[in-house]
Amino acid sequence: MSGATVPADISGHMLDLDEDEDLEVFSKNTSLADGNPMPNSPDSMVNQFRLDEENEEEQQGAINKDIFVTVDNPESHISAIETFITYRVVTRTTCSEFDSSEYEVRRRYQDFLWLKSRLEENYPTLIIHELAPHRKLGPGFLSRMSETMRAMANSVRGLRSKLEEFAVMQAYVDDFSNKMCSVDKVTNRIIKEHREYMDELKQYGPTYFQWAESEELLAEPLKGVGSCVERCSKETEEQIQHLSEVLVPTLHEYVLCADTLKAVMRRRDNIQAEFEAKNEALASRTTDKEMAVATATGGLNDKERESKKLQEEVDDLADRVEQANNALRGDWSRWRTSMRADLKSAFISTAAKNVDYYEKCLAVWESFLLSQRGESMEQRNGADAS
Repeated sequence: MSGATVPADISGHMLDLDEDEDLEVFSKNTSLADGNPMPNSPDSMVNQFRLDEENEEEQQGAINKDIFVTVDNPESHISAIETFITYRVVTRTTCSEFDSSEYEVRRRYQDFLWLKSRLEENYPTLIIHELAPHRKLGPGFLSRMSETMRAMANSVRGLRSKLEEFAVMQAYVDDFSNKMCSVDKVTNRIIKEHREYMDELKQYGPTYFQWAESEELLAEPLKGVGSCVERCSKETEEQIQHLSEVLVPTLHEYVLCADTLKAVMRRRDNIQAEFEAKNEALASRTTDKEMAVATATGGLNDKERESKKLQEEVDDLADRVEQANNALRGDWSRWRTSMRADLKSAFISTAAKNVDYYEKCLAVWESFLLSQRGESMEQRNGADAS
């Protein structure tokens, strides 16, 4: 079998995934099969952090980075047993702890899924969403059911002391999700209408050229209109391509990211809910004073041992809640900064392209009008001379 093999320390924990999930990465863009570069989108698997950024602001931000990772160059591997895709992962580092400043390996899609699941398991309130757009159906039925049941349990029980800042985050995420879904939906509808308009133009232009063949006196203006329609059709095609490759991937990425944010908020609430439930159970068993007396006398019965164990669990959960809150605070700030920069860049690029598109189409028709007015003046002057 061709392709890179997975090291033993990873393969033992590999997720049991269908190979269709490997192929799904390519099915989104048929141009990848031809070797064309995959369009970048924020925080996606193909996002690249480079050491040689020309942008001064990005260079300044790179100073704070110790590791730079590039995931690119997907390759399809076909054998008699299976078909899968691998990606090149290049890691560059400025840390002196590493033996080399650059490493290169190839990994399969399911390796990234494994990494994502381990990160979510160990860091439940970090915003890790890079693989979301490549899954067909998302989590399995049992996983979705488990999330639903936990959400229902939390809604019934409720959090007794949810900090206001996280309630504000939750409201922001819900509002952000609604807005992104709406913008993404409308953008795709606009692209669909543009495609229909372009198809009409492609049928519209040849009609004028055919008409010009049977109308000798109108031949030149008819051909002129046909040429204008063809040129506008090409400009429309470029406009569609820009929207599809620049704006849509960014919007879609953050639509999916909103779902990830909701999952992160749920995991944080689940940790706090578990802490509160354990704490209530401990309070109902014994008081701190009783525990102190029992410990001092050295005679712990089974109930007291259970209470002590429960106290240790409560203390551990209190630490987990604090760690989860601190991690989410830091990642939330980073995510909002990245999100605003990504969306701003996409919107500015789209605005500039819109202006360029309409200016070019306007210039096409203005040129036609000037040519026709010039011919009219020549004909009028010729008539007056005769």
